[in-house]
Amino acid sequence: MELCKQLASRNFKAVFVISSNLSSSVPSSLRQFPLVQIAEIPDEIPPPSSSGSSPLPQPSSGPPRPHHDHHNQMGVGLEKLLSTRSDNPDSATPICAVLDVMVGWNAEIFKKFGIPTVAFFTSGACSAAMEYAMWKAQPLDIKSGETRLLPGLPEEMALTLSDLKQHSREPPPPIHGGSPPPGAGAGFPPPGPPLSGHSDGPPLSLGGNFPPHGLPPPLGPGADFPPPDPPFGGPGQQRRGPPKPGGRPPWVDEADRSIALMINTCDDLERPFIEYLAKQIGKPVWGVGPLLPEQYWKSDGSVLRDGKLRTSNRRSNISEDEVIEWLDSKSKGSVLYVSFGSEVGPTVEEFSILAEALEASNRPFIWVVQSGSGRPPGPPHAGSKAEEGYFPHGLAERVGKRGLIIHGWAPQLLILSHPSTGGFLSHCGWNSTVEAIGRGVPFLAWPIRGDQHHDAKLVVSFLKVGYRISDEISEKIKKDDIVKGIEMLMDDEDMKQRAVRLSAKFEHGFPTSSVAALDAFRDFVAQKAA
Repeated sequence: MELCKQLASRNFKAVFVISSNLSSSVPSSLRQFPLVQIAEIPDEIPPPSSSGSSPLPQPSSGPPRPHHDHHNQMGVGLEKLLSTRSDNPDSATPICAVLDVMVGWNAEIFKKFGIPTVAFFTSGACSAAMEYAMWKAQPLDIKSGETRLLPGLPEEMALTLSDLKQHSREPPPPIHGGSPPPGAGAGFPPPGPPLSGHSDGPPLSLGGNFPPHGLPPPLGPGADFPPPDPPFGGPGQQRRGPPKPGGRPPWVDEADRSIALMINTCDDLERPFIEYLAKQIGKPVWGVGPLLPEQYWKSDGSVLRDGKLRTSNRRSNISEDEVIEWLDSKSKGSVLYVSFGSEVGPTVEEFSILAEALEASNRPFIWVVQSGSGRPPGPPHAGSKAEEGYFPHGLAERVGKRGLIIHGWAPQLLILSHPSTGGFLSHCGWNSTVEAIGRGVPFLAWPIRGDQHHDAKLVVSFLKVGYRISDEISEKIKKDDIVKGIEMLMDDEDMKQRAVRLSAKFEHGFPTSSVAALDAFRDFVAQKAA
């Protein structure tokens, strides 16, 4: 949504396509934003008439596959939307479509209408670069005590055996009926918009070739890339999720059939990784983020109020005012904030160990416990409740006012921007990572799966603003590991100062490199359509 605003501010008419069952998540501010149109695709597509429109694929006799069927429904709805716009002389034909690489199945639909696509990474450049470099560096036969440099990447990102073993403990990605893959939302089609051309001119046709400023000219797609997966059905629908260590990244197909790549990052954080991808992929690559709410960049270091920035229908046992009151009672930099993602997290056993460690540490803490914490990914088993999961019963009474346990939704920007917060025990999901970096909060990294491992390595080894929860995170996490990590993080004043210095790069607002990248994208697309 923030990307939509950025593109519209550059005089593009932006169409944000979203499933109707998710339309309530679109804030009124976006609906009222000049040059932005919200196009809702019905979640239930009625059977087509005999007028020649493409029929829905017939359901198979196999097990139910809601996520797969949803793709089919969204595909039919998206094709109908584009067909309607194409047939309407008053509607401009999109000159470009920005597509999340995790839902690249709809690229074939845009291709059918002659609309070029740009692959959009909602995560950072480091994770994509590491996946690609590990794929090209096969075989990854690393022995204990050895390190393996990845050609083209900073030496701080050299691989160890521990890096490879981390992936072995990952929970399997949900398949057929589970929640959508990370980064894709709950069935979003393109979270980036198809672009309909400049507001002050006629629809733009395709053609031309113009590389963006400051990037190498395109080298052409890799010759060894296999053909893309079919848009629906097919093996590609089942292989979503992080690749195995050294496996072929699933986003390579989307990069291959796109004219350029956009990544939710900036030069100040990940320039070497952006440049690596541009060189390897042979196409323009822009860091256009971090795409955080506009008020985040304009807050000038003040405490943020999530309720004013984000639309959320999720429940919580604690109000924002109660969180502020609790934080105000603590000394500067003394509070450890603990929060994992809503999709994946530690196991129930690990959550129990974490509770013991927080009790033993004697540090003030805020712990966010999501509904269903510790439960395996995917739909609940028959007879179980969707919200069953771990909860630290009795911990609040034992720690008293030293701890604040939030069950459900938490005002994360408020917590990270409050001066009492001095550390973040995090899974290192990308959005949480950049939110904390921008507020100068150092990390205790506990990655669970996929790009989180690469984000953690970026934070700890490259940016040097955090510690790992354990050097051997592939093994069972122990209470002593957590307590030791908490003490190292909260006592390390040098680490805290490095985090503050890094955040100072954003004190003037949205990164200037990302402003330049978005301007370069504008020029590139305009030249393509000229």
